[in-house]
Amino acid sequence: MKLTIKPDRGFGKIETELDDEIAGEIERLSERYGVPVERIIEIALTGEFRKPSGNLEELEERARELEKQVWELEREYAPLRFKAYGLSEDNKVLAIELSGLVAENSGLRRFIGMRPEVKPELRKLISYYLQG
Repeated sequence: MKLTIKPDRGFGKIETELDDEIAGEIERLSERYGVPVERIIEIALTGEFRKPSGNLEELEERARELEKQVWELEREYAPLRFKAYGLSEDNKVLAIELSGLVAENSGLRRFIGMRPEVKPELRKLISYYLQG
């Protein structure tokens, strides 16, 4: 990995080549903590290391427990979300059918010489279900 360090102002840059082992470790740290590679290198060069305030193993165990709880909640609510999605799709289908029936009703009213009814609240309800 080629590393180039440029100053904020002026000229002069430093270029160096990092061996594969160090480059691999930097990339692993980047993936593990979700931080860009550039930020990992910056932290290493400026010495912005923070010492953990608590026992690191306890914190990692707590994080694993919280992740386990998240997955349990996900497993519990997944069927509800699936049912809600199904109901939403059913509502869309019904809104399409209702829109067609309203149009047909307007056409029949025109055919028999009556004035078509305009119901804005019904149109608003149909559009709400078509969007959701």
